[in-house]
Amino acid sequence: MRIATTIFLTDQTVSPVRLARALEERGFAGLYLPEHTHIPVSRDTSAPMGGDLPEVYGRTLDPFVALGQAAAVTERLALGTGITLVAQHDPIDLAKQIATLDHLSGGRFTLGIGYGWNVEEAADHGVDWGTRRELVRDRMALMRALWAPEPTAHVGEFCTVQASAAHPKPVQPPRELGPGHPLYGPRTLIGGAAGPKLFAAIADHADGWLPIGGGGLSESMPVLRQVWETAGRDPKDLQVVPYAVQPNPGKLGHYADLGIEEVVLQLPPAREAEILRVLDDYAQYL
Repeated sequence: MRIATTIFLTDQTVSPVRLARALEERGFAGLYLPEHTHIPVSRDTSAPMGGDLPEVYGRTLDPFVALGQAAAVTERLALGTGITLVAQHDPIDLAKQIATLDHLSGGRFTLGIGYGWNVEEAADHGVDWGTRRELVRDRMALMRALWAPEPTAHVGEFCTVQASAAHPKPVQPPRELGPGHPLYGPRTLIGGAAGPKLFAAIADHADGWLPIGGGGLSESMPVLRQVWETAGRDPKDLQVVPYAVQPNPGKLGHYADLGIEEVVLQLPPAREAEILRVLDDYAQYL
């Protein structure tokens, strides 16, 4: 099982360069970073974990800039977002950022995407909360048009792009959504809680699922597999990557029994000395 990590990198934590080097030196598989552009102070949306929202949510580094630094000082470390708030981006710009990072890292990037939880943050980006899932699907289709090997247009409900010269292309080869329907771009995993809408989206336009916390997988994975196969996807292609996991041997053993091949462990938003101590403890799982 590949052991990756995630952390709220901020202006007060270990730097991306120091963390990436430490991860690769110790043999960890990857680094995933979350995204928030800003956190409005006046907020009606409850924190996803309940209680007060930790300060780190409003201090996160831009994940693409931070992962670019990490890519520059490593050779093997996988890089990912957990998650990119696609609805809050111009999709043409985002397609360029993603393709550039995948190109410069030699195909090491995983695009974790999601729909967000902070209504006020999304509203400042002009997002209609009720249609954000459809917006994300449309923007992903536009980005895949730009990543296609030949100039390809996309005309959607929310966004449009002309057939265009758009380089670099992502390094990772296309996968099959179904016969004659290639899926262009880097490996894409959708984060969120188990449910019919999420599982339908995964089967429709992703490579798998980032279940936050990794709980309840014994019950939810068979349901996702059924949705995946009903959509005509190859069973062996489905990837489930438990995300932001607090590890223990029993939990990771359970994941292995479920056939899971990668897990992302949560690191504290701390300075270098504390991070190194946690990494040395997590090394028992490598």
